[in-house]
Amino acid sequence: MSIRTELRAFALTLPEAFEDFPWDDDAVVKVNKKIFLFLGSPDRGTGFGVKLVVAHGHALSVPGAIPSRYGLGRAGWVTVPYTSDLPEFDVLQDWVEESYRLVAPKRLGKLL
Repeated sequence: MSIRTELRAFALTLPEAFEDFPWDDDAVVKVNKKIFLFLGSPDRGTGFGVKLVVAHGHALSVPGAIPSRYGLGRAGWVTVPYTSDLPEFDVLQDWVEESYRLVAPKRLGKLL
C-alpha cells in the first residue's frame, strides 16, 4: 500500500472527515468543509500538504519539503514530497491529526 493511500485511509477515520475533489482529480480530505489534508499525486511528482504549528519545523526538515504555494505557507501549510525519505508512518499520522485539529471545530477535536 502506498503512503498516499495510507494517509488517505487514516485521515478518513477522523470524526466527520470526508474526501473531496475540488480540482479535477486532486483529492483532498476535509472536515466541516475545510481542507486539512491535500493528498497530491506521486505520479505527478507532488506531495501531501498539511497545516502545522507544533510539527512545522520537523515537517520542513524532510528533504524537499517546502512551505505550501499560493500563500498557504504563510498560514503554516507544508508540502512534503512522497519521494522523500519520510519519517515513520506514525509521525505522518501525527501531522495529519495536528492539521485536522487546527481546522476542525473544537467539538470534533475533543473526540480524538
